Amino acid sequence: MDQDGRRPFELVYHGQFDDSRPSNNTPVTGRDLSLAIDLVLSCQPIPTNQKPSVGCSIKWHPGTES
Repeated sequence: MDQDGRRPFELVYHGQFDDSRPSNNTPVTGRDLSLAIDLVLSCQPIPTNQKPSVGCSIKWHPGTES
């Protein structure tokens, strides 16, 4: 564990990129992801109330990589 009590390579953010959606005319900013990165780099706790990401899931199965 590091000084923040996190394990190396621990997933700490799995939320949305930002509030933009194809149909809402909100500009793409990456605000939510950027904030999470800034918090990790400054050793601050990551909020647990993350908005889920929207879109298609990535389908991957071991042995199918090229």
